[in-house]
Amino acid sequence: MTRQSAWLFPGQGAQRRGMGRELFDRYPDAMAAADRILGFSVRELCLGDAAERLTDTRYLQPALFVVNELTRRAYADREPAPDYLAGHSLGEYNALLAADAFDFETGLALVARRGELMGRATGGAMTAVVGPGAARIVDLLAEAGIDDVDLANLNSTEQVVLSGPAESLRRAAGAVTAAGAGRCVPLRVSAAFHSRYMADAVREFAAFLAGFELRDPRIPVIANVTARPYRPGEVGRLLAAQVHSAVRWSESMGHLRSLGVDRVVEQGPGRVLTGLWDAAVKDAANRSTAEPWPVAGSTPVPAAAAAAPDGAPTAGRPAPAVPVHAVPAAAPAGGAEPPLSGVRAVGGTARPASGPPAAGPTGVAPERLGSAAFRADYGVRYAYLAGSMYKGIASTELVARMARAGLLGYFGTGGLRTERIEAAIATLRAELGPDGRFGMNLLHALHDPPLEEATVRLFLRHRVRFVEASGFTQPTRALVLYRLSGAHRDGTGRAVAPNRLLAKVSRPEVATAFMEPPPETLVRGLLAEGLLTAAEAEAGRALPLAGEVCAEADSAGHTDAAAAYTLMPATTGLRDRIVAERGYPDGIRVGAAGGLGAPESLAAAFVLGADFVVTGSVNQCTPQAGTSEAVKDLLARADVQDTGYAPAGDMFEIGARVQVLRRGTLFAARANKLYQVYRQYDGLEAIDAKLRRTIEDGWFHRELEQVWKETREYYLRAGRPQEVERAEQDPGHRMALVFRWYFVHSTRMAMRGDPAERVNFQIHTGPAIGAFNRFAAGTALADWRNRHVDAVAEALMAGAARVLQDRFSSLAG
Repeated sequence: MTRQSAWLFPGQGAQRRGMGRELFDRYPDAMAAADRILGFSVRELCLGDAAERLTDTRYLQPALFVVNELTRRAYADREPAPDYLAGHSLGEYNALLAADAFDFETGLALVARRGELMGRATGGAMTAVVGPGAARIVDLLAEAGIDDVDLANLNSTEQVVLSGPAESLRRAAGAVTAAGAGRCVPLRVSAAFHSRYMADAVREFAAFLAGFELRDPRIPVIANVTARPYRPGEVGRLLAAQVHSAVRWSESMGHLRSLGVDRVVEQGPGRVLTGLWDAAVKDAANRSTAEPWPVAGSTPVPAAAAAAPDGAPTAGRPAPAVPVHAVPAAAPAGGAEPPLSGVRAVGGTARPASGPPAAGPTGVAPERLGSAAFRADYGVRYAYLAGSMYKGIASTELVARMARAGLLGYFGTGGLRTERIEAAIATLRAELGPDGRFGMNLLHALHDPPLEEATVRLFLRHRVRFVEASGFTQPTRALVLYRLSGAHRDGTGRAVAPNRLLAKVSRPEVATAFMEPPPETLVRGLLAEGLLTAAEAEAGRALPLAGEVCAEADSAGHTDAAAAYTLMPATTGLRDRIVAERGYPDGIRVGAAGGLGAPESLAAAFVLGADFVVTGSVNQCTPQAGTSEAVKDLLARADVQDTGYAPAGDMFEIGARVQVLRRGTLFAARANKLYQVYRQYDGLEAIDAKLRRTIEDGWFHRELEQVWKETREYYLRAGRPQEVERAEQDPGHRMALVFRWYFVHSTRMAMRGDPAERVNFQIHTGPAIGAFNRFAAGTALADWRNRHVDAVAEALMAGAARVLQDRFSSLAG
């Protein structure tokens, strides 16, 4: 047989302080890219005062990936490429990089996300079994009646790692000791990695992997999951499946031997894998079989080949803290995505259910809810968005946290000057990098169209690719300019637009306007002014004004109090008809918003045909929301009946309404009274004296003339003297501007949390917050300080999947 060679890459557990010292200066470009992507210095981590973080999975895994790769580059400079590649757990990413399955930066992004997910996991434990009887572990577990422990690393006939509940592992250690099968060494890990108990990480990483283009390896790579070379199209699936599949290292080494490999080179710190190779060679010489382990599924231990740490202990030595890589797995063999069965939603957090996971009939997973095309286009793990809340309540902190969790949120630009909006964009770019995904809101400026257009120009200048349009009743110049800027025909002649516009609607006629191409009169006007090119205008005529239309029912803020059960079918029906008539190549995605505060609500939205969901009220009661703790305390005590309707300050004169918190504040009652006064009286001077004193002394705490003086100065400073001129000629308009001051003041006081003004707090919210409070009662999420915006998303989506799983199972039963 032809002699063959293989390069092996170690995983977690091979790290040591000072690793990479001789390599970092040789590859400055790689180091600069790594530091930029990771947000920390790999050199400092490995060599400097930060080296203690080498025990933290979030930092260790990407650092080890970098050192492995630099080791390979240095060796490849003087030696020919190998015939085969393999990596232990985390090391498999280095093997795939060496085989050109992805580039260095993509590998870093994957490994960083993997380390983050692993670092977040808690609960359960792992134990290494080292000794000549380790190969008997399956029989020993079966004899002891232990069916909730999974095999993790299958490193050699004398080395195994178990993963599962701590008490069950103690029982397993007792069984091993009693049988004289070897020593059991508990590992210093935070969770039961590589086991059925990693279901949450499995789903998250699978969705993350779906956002990358992964190539077939140019050099055969032995997969941990199958102990065989990757086949075409398997990279994403098997990398994901690593989380719930054992690292079948002993089999992998045996297979390399069967292929004629007689020389291996370990590319990374330490010699753990070299020792395991020597053990495999020795074992092969003494045994008639090269596969001492049962293949996954043939063992009586459920999911026995289901989990493994990174970097296993060296044969013949006490097991070190075996590195565990909780690779988020995607799909079991066969291609199906992992079901939610076996995961119980408790207090908004998906936790392992007791006992082995039972395969459900539907396999509903949160990553599969909604439109796959939507998830791909928006680059998100879930078909879930955090909607905007005005005046930066949907803050940069909130939006950045969503992005770091593989999700997307919209910054709340409503009521902010363009300088503040531009500063928010700069902050998000700095925190998330040039390719970070985030959205910005565009609130219809009914009284200030130039502001609306200036905001859009700002978005275009800074290449903001995701915009949420809210409060619009018809298309405007600004909307058309944003949507069509950059529109073109691709190589196949298909019309495409780089800017994704999501329109919130609550009426069918408004939905229709956004689903149709941009109005020709607006397109021609922008074309005549040179704001659009002929190519952009031509391509735009074949596109809907908004690629995503969100049916907003019973929501916070501006609302028509529509019912989702009627609005969603009406909107999806419109979409189906218009797409069929227009022949849009990418269709139109319809989303749902409003009332989404409990898993059951999200489940209902997806059943009604939602391609995605947009939450709002629940995100205002999170640590990241840009409002006061006083407001969050009030929201956390709200129930589903504690909201009411009030006039909208920005559309006061036309009677548009917003939904606000009623419990603990008098804003709704006072705002409705002001609108009644506006409709009843011709001007401020005509108001009944007693009522005027009530407004001035009890509500505004200042005379109406003083309010007008402040308002007048504001409009003059803002460069809008026409408003002042009109008000001085029209008493009714002057009264409207004075009353609008109260809406601005009540919002400002709420955001400051001024206790003296609590009765005047204007807090936009829908009943969804009450539903979430009920959902979170009795759990850690009952305290809003624990309701991080991404945790809310995880709880609602995992819960929605579980609700659907249960309902479908019930119907099937």
